[in-house]
Amino acid sequence: MKNAFLKEAETKKALADFILSTDRLSMGNHCSKFEVSFSTKQQRSNAVLFNSGGSANLAMLQALINLGRLNTGDPVAYSALTWSTNTMPIIQMGLEPIALDCELDTLNVSSQKVKERYEEVPFKALFITNVLGFTADIDQIKKFCNENNILLLEDNCESLGTVLPQGRTGNFGIASTFSFYVAHHMSTIEGGMVCTNDKELADMLKIVRANAWDRNLDKKKQDELRETHRISDFESNYTFYDLGYNLRPTEITGFLGNYQLQFLDHTIDLREKNYLEIEKAISENDDFHNLDHAHILKLSTFAVPVICKTKELRQHYLNRFDSSGIETRPMIAGNMQRQPYYTKYVKQLFELSNTDLIHSNGFYCGNYPELSTDDIALIISCLEK
Repeated sequence: MKNAFLKEAETKKALADFILSTDRLSMGNHCSKFEVSFSTKQQRSNAVLFNSGGSANLAMLQALINLGRLNTGDPVAYSALTWSTNTMPIIQMGLEPIALDCELDTLNVSSQKVKERYEEVPFKALFITNVLGFTADIDQIKKFCNENNILLLEDNCESLGTVLPQGRTGNFGIASTFSFYVAHHMSTIEGGMVCTNDKELADMLKIVRANAWDRNLDKKKQDELRETHRISDFESNYTFYDLGYNLRPTEITGFLGNYQLQFLDHTIDLREKNYLEIEKAISENDDFHNLDHAHILKLSTFAVPVICKTKELRQHYLNRFDSSGIETRPMIAGNMQRQPYYTKYVKQLFELSNTDLIHSNGFYCGNYPELSTDDIALIISCLEK
């Protein structure tokens, strides 16, 4: 990203005015307002705001354990092409991580990969990552999960705004997480969200987020908990009902979320336009594998993914990008099983041929609304044969 926010000068001015005029900076009404407006935008019943997308992942799994929907030792499958904070909470919660390979033409886990692994290791939950704005046949994954009583969870941090004929990414699982870190589709500097239509889960997420107390719940739920546990209103100030953390955002997060949300649709349109223009150079160069997004109605890309046919070709193109002053990154974290921490805590490893190829041969560069015509032309020139 060139800046921390879209329309940076305007946003910073509004933020400065807010800080000078507000009488509260700890989590309050602006956070609640952002939860309502974001859930409306995402078309989900409930949204719970956190201080980061990683915290959202952690809280989501803790909430499911608190509710007894997951238990210590349960196998949880996950997309191996992912980010650390998708996998680490599985390990931290004492669950068993089961890595799934992706498809080379979508970067994502397909229903076929899910079925193959389930036959080998029946898992209780599937934490899928919608990678870089793309997706595979997630509608069929949802169908399979429903048929086998598998909890389907989505990390939609990289795909906010992607739409399929069957609906928005982030709306297929029982819950989904989002990130508002600086480099994402919209920025609150740091920040994350869990969206769900499950009121019981949403209430538990609010408990987990704030030290496991009840003060952010509606009065009906508060009364229910206090009556069940015989807690007076006075004692309720420091009563803790389950396992939780302090993962609360500040009012700065809420204010920025509400302010930046007005630009989101325009941001997504520009990201799609930029990507489709750059993709032409990729499709015309046989040094690269092509990606399939014909099944996607709205492609809200997070970056420009490039998969070279050999490791040597990747180094060649990385050198071209570097000499042109364009930053590049590995394809997320590559094969998560190859990360140093993973084998310290996880003994069962799986063959992941496509994820390994992407790990060795893939990279991406930024795609964001403020790319100029010259910026896009320079990226294209680096991708030409």
